[in-house]
Amino acid sequence: MTARLSLAQARRIALAAQGFAAPRPQAVGNAHLRRTLDRLALHQIDSVNVLSRAHYLPAFSRLGGYDRALLDEAAWGRRSKRRMFEYWAHEASLLPVDLQPLLRWRMEEADRGERGWKALRVYARDKRGEVDAVLDRIRAEGPLAVSDFEDGRSRSGWWEWGDSKRKLEWLFWAGHVTTTTRRGGFERVYDLTERVIPPTILALPTPDKATAHRGLLARAAAALGVATETDLRDYFRTSVADTRVAIAELAAEGLLLPVTVEGWRQPAWLHRDARRPRSVDARALLVPFDPLIWERDRTERLFGFHYRIEIYTPAEKRRYGYYVLPFLLGDRLVARVDLKADRQRSVLRVQSTHLEPDAPGETREELDIELREMALWLGLHGGVSR
Repeated sequence: MTARLSLAQARRIALAAQGFAAPRPQAVGNAHLRRTLDRLALHQIDSVNVLSRAHYLPAFSRLGGYDRALLDEAAWGRRSKRRMFEYWAHEASLLPVDLQPLLRWRMEEADRGERGWKALRVYARDKRGEVDAVLDRIRAEGPLAVSDFEDGRSRSGWWEWGDSKRKLEWLFWAGHVTTTTRRGGFERVYDLTERVIPPTILALPTPDKATAHRGLLARAAAALGVATETDLRDYFRTSVADTRVAIAELAAEGLLLPVTVEGWRQPAWLHRDARRPRSVDARALLVPFDPLIWERDRTERLFGFHYRIEIYTPAEKRRYGYYVLPFLLGDRLVARVDLKADRQRSVLRVQSTHLEPDAPGETREELDIELREMALWLGLHGGVSR
């Protein structure tokens, strides 16, 4: 029998699954951060740094001010302390290391030239010897970045990549190398995967593709709480066919429960262990790449909130601003604010603020509190500037 959820119930379930139903800790430690990393299953990486690198924001949104060095150590610290690794999941992502075995099928497909950007696939076949030479150099010399190669220089997009960057990125797709650290302006430094990923993870058996998909979809379902097939597929960017098979198997196991949600045209799935809070008292600014809102159709279905990132929109055509963060208050998205970290003047600059038509009366006051907390966390000691 298919259960029915009201839209408000679905929204609260989704927020609880994403970590917004619990109060923020008084002091954030490693254990809090670990639980958040595991709960979300990935942090998307983006190069835009107008406010903060995108991968730092989801933990702040859920935990409040925390030491970003804790995340740096988890992602790029000593091998014995490493709890995350970089790979292509939703997009470029930081993921808990225990997911590495579940993505080996994707690496194997890239190694065979069946996955990754078409411009890179030539290295799996016709130019295999060239990438083997790069791999041998890393093996002999240790970690290397693109700038360590003769044609290495900063380029704005993959279409401008030099040959060395393309080779390194193919090796990354295929799992032969991974990111050991980030240098200077966030430049990726590559090393052999077996010298970066903890040995306990490397020793885990490689599941077959079907088992790996079940594992990925189970993690996506836990992170989302309640979701359509499209939502589940989007989380780790799995194919339609593989997703449907995995959902059917997880439903047969009883991990996914069929539900209908008020106002949703597609059927949905509820994770067996999803919390169903009667209320959510959250307050958070959400980076555009936060997993709560990155699937824009889902954001509109859950919150009635139409949201698009306008970074690539010409300035004169932007509706809300360049780097706009939705503001979550209670269980609703009630405002959006265009923010910039003015590091030279040490202030958090509010470029514009737009309240939703039904925003509650306390929205501006609560937003001001959150902005002050963000400025403090970012080390902008001049506070908030409008």
